[in-house]
Amino acid sequence: MTANGANGGAGRALGGILRPTAKLLPEHARAHHRSMVLQHLFHSGATSRADLARSTGLTRVTVSDLVASLLAEGIVEELGVRQEGKVGKPAILVGMRTAEFQVVAIDLADDESLHGAVMTLVGDVVARRTARLEGRTGTPAVDVLRGLCRDLLAAASRPVIGVGIGSPGVIAADGAVVEAPNRGWYDVPLAADLARELGVPVHVANDANTRALGELTFGGATGDGLMVVTVGQGLGAGLVVDGALVRGRHDAAGEIGHVTVVDEREEAFGGDRALPCACGRRGCLETVLSVPALRRRVAGLSPHDADAALASAGRLLGTALAPVISALNLAEVLLSGPPELLDGPLREAALDAVRQRTMPVIGHDLRLRTTSLGEDAALFGAAVLVLSGQLGVS
Repeated sequence: MTANGANGGAGRALGGILRPTAKLLPEHARAHHRSMVLQHLFHSGATSRADLARSTGLTRVTVSDLVASLLAEGIVEELGVRQEGKVGKPAILVGMRTAEFQVVAIDLADDESLHGAVMTLVGDVVARRTARLEGRTGTPAVDVLRGLCRDLLAAASRPVIGVGIGSPGVIAADGAVVEAPNRGWYDVPLAADLARELGVPVHVANDANTRALGELTFGGATGDGLMVVTVGQGLGAGLVVDGALVRGRHDAAGEIGHVTVVDEREEAFGGDRALPCACGRRGCLETVLSVPALRRRVAGLSPHDADAALASAGRLLGTALAPVISALNLAEVLLSGPPELLDGPLREAALDAVRQRTMPVIGHDLRLRTTSLGEDAALFGAAVLVLSGQLGVS
């Protein structure tokens, strides 16, 4: 897997600040410049110090100082002289030592099992592990996660720079789980607790957000206007607008799974049932579109009737997405989940519903497709959490 090219600066994965409210301190400027250098090396490959200066807009003195620091840290290495027929001193190439470090990436979206992998910095999978939940929630589910983390760290063949975790629910910027009803987690300082116990940095973010980051870095998606809808045990969305991840006022941007789409009136007229949701309400989109809900919807049906049932769910999804797509003028919506459920009648019906409910200038050329990263989309995104948090690369 090769990384997709990007022009974003430091911290793109964490989102930008439109109106800065604090002075940029020297140490912040250095971290930003360091990230710019690593971004270029990660996405464009080995290059000379002079080319780094031209590409980043930094002075040659600044670049030389940063490269010296990165060499001392062992993150980059000199790769010899570039062979070219120019007059003057040959340029020495420097590149990231992507093969010498690894990350642990974990996906918590599945309703039955936790999935994890040891990955290289460029997204190659070194080892995989799975841990079954067997119905556990709350603290017992955290215990399963802790055991999976330890298994993966033991399976690594190179130094691990961090653990990235994509979790359902509302996740604070510090990696604490504010609420994840399907997991029974409320105000759980997941990142801090695991980092203390495992002895490595741990980064936790909403699983839909991590998938959006994975698509940007490894999947070829653009940051012009992207929504990644994650369909798993629950339902959520990650939003990227103008190259920045949208987090929201309470870190809850993209929580579309708990928008009510079925009410008692519709149920009374023969529509979908307003089923109870884990959040305590009834008729949420998650009760119709989660993987368990979709599996129940098609169980025992003929292929024709199953297609009709999936299309009905897709229309509800499109109806819920249309206002968001219209308000943000999104260019692309990706569905991440089991392709046998999502890629077909459901996706087609969702796109048709969006186009029926938005202006032609918005819906006509909207791309609505399944993720290019397949079932590993969340793992790629979790790896980006570590790359961004530890190296400033996204």
